Amino acid sequence: MSVSPDRYATRVVVVPGGPLLVEGPVEVVLPDGTRRLSDRPVVALCACRRSRAYPFCDTSHRRHTRPQRARERGPRDSDGGR
Repeated sequence: MSVSPDRYATRVVVVPGGPLLVEGPVEVVLPDGTRRLSDRPVVALCACRRSRAYPFCDTSHRRHTRPQRARERGPRDSDGGR
């Protein structure tokens, strides 16, 4: 897919909780009106809000915590929990 020279970057508005992979280039408009530009062919936008590069994804979502129920049970016994 080629972009004609007279075409502007695609505008994407970030909605909390909406994971997005967007074909670039893009202009991201944050809720406070701040604008961020990316000319990459595909742009990953953060949905978890853990990214240090927000609104762009830095894969922080991969470092997730265990669910609450698993933490309440604690570690398994040395016999494998049997």
